[in-house]
Amino acid sequence: MACGSCGTTENGVPRGCKSNGNCGSGTCGSGSQKLAVFDWLSNMTLPSGQERFNIFEVRFKNGRKHFYKNPDNLPITMGDIVAVEGNPGHDIGTVSLAGELVKVQMKKRKITEDHEDVKKIYRKASQRDIDVWQQARAREEETQRRGREILGRLGLQMKLSDVEYQGDGNKATFYYTADARVDFRQLIRDLASAFSIRVEMKQVGARQEASRLGGVGSCGRELCCSTWLTDFRKVTTSAARYQQLSLNPLKLAGQCGKLKCCLNFELDTYLDALKSFPKQDVVLKTEKGEAVFVKMDIFKEHLWYTYKEERFKWFRLTLDQVLEIIELNKNNEKSQTLEEYESDVVIPEKVDFEDAVGQDSLTRFDAPKKSKRNRNNRNRKKKKPVGATVENRQQNRNQKRKPQANQQKNQNQKPKPQGNQNTPKGEVKKKPKPRRNNRNRNTNNKKNGNNSEKK
Repeated sequence: MACGSCGTTENGVPRGCKSNGNCGSGTCGSGSQKLAVFDWLSNMTLPSGQERFNIFEVRFKNGRKHFYKNPDNLPITMGDIVAVEGNPGHDIGTVSLAGELVKVQMKKRKITEDHEDVKKIYRKASQRDIDVWQQARAREEETQRRGREILGRLGLQMKLSDVEYQGDGNKATFYYTADARVDFRQLIRDLASAFSIRVEMKQVGARQEASRLGGVGSCGRELCCSTWLTDFRKVTTSAARYQQLSLNPLKLAGQCGKLKCCLNFELDTYLDALKSFPKQDVVLKTEKGEAVFVKMDIFKEHLWYTYKEERFKWFRLTLDQVLEIIELNKNNEKSQTLEEYESDVVIPEKVDFEDAVGQDSLTRFDAPKKSKRNRNNRNRKKKKPVGATVENRQQNRNQKRKPQANQQKNQNQKPKPQGNQNTPKGEVKKKPKPRRNNRNRNTNNKKNGNNSEKK
């Protein structure tokens, strides 16, 4: 992609954003271009005898735009940096739109050619003008930080959201938000003495603040107010009620803290669809009793009703069935029960995605992994013969159990002494006797021996 300010190389590769951004969203390398308008008439020539429109749209910081005359008929095109009339001094900006589309934008903002806000273009910016402008822009972050410190010292209930220097560096505009009126006369004196500049305070709303700072919404895209939305319509909670949305302030509020502007985008479609629906306070009279409204599905044209005495069960009805019951009630007739009407409702089958190409399921990693023990058991089961009967299996089990039982019997049986065995003397093992008896026997033998010798 490429725009007029980016340009392309010989091979057609964009120079500015290098296909990594969008010039209309402010991410282009050539600078911030919020709320940009595509000039689809740039390649068309004017009819013979018609002069070019001599008013240009000039863009400043954070999408701030104004219209300026070109009294000296300077050769100006889109993307040029120009010095324009300021208050006081001069300001530096970039030409964002030229030609016949400027008339459309002026008509949209209700600005005429002789309006007092339409000021003059002095000249094309020189290199010295651009250097002074860039130095002033580099001071904005430090000025904002020190300005917040001064605010905290004075204890004012206001929030300093942004600072914008004029192109000549002699004036700075401080944008702030406040819930109530604030006396900032002392603040202006402190800021003017701290930075040696002319100070202008400008209050903005919460939505204007979000549009200047920018951001990403809950939908994953850049904020509408900072990319293409120029007018802020009033948003109420009734827009959410018509669309059957839950009145949760955390979900309905945007980054500005107000209701999201996108609640108004589809409101007209919902209002057109709701014209054929009955009011929610209408009570249906049936043979079983009176039924009241519970909820609805607008685009499927389904409504849910329940009996006043039996509120534990809801009945799904179509819009045509509800209108039929209402017509019967107008003629003082009671309709059939809601069970009979619900049995006639055809519920469309939900279409599920199928694996027609043979790809793996996306939930294949959700199943728990099987342990090695289960794998081993499964492998053992596979090794068993397929044609084995129950009797053969029982015999195999009994055969496995017999040698184990024989081994246990052999261990429990004591070995019997065999006298006929010819074993060497060193290997003859005598039967162990209690240690006490051996001692007594030894002592007795000694005594007996001594007595025999004496004899």
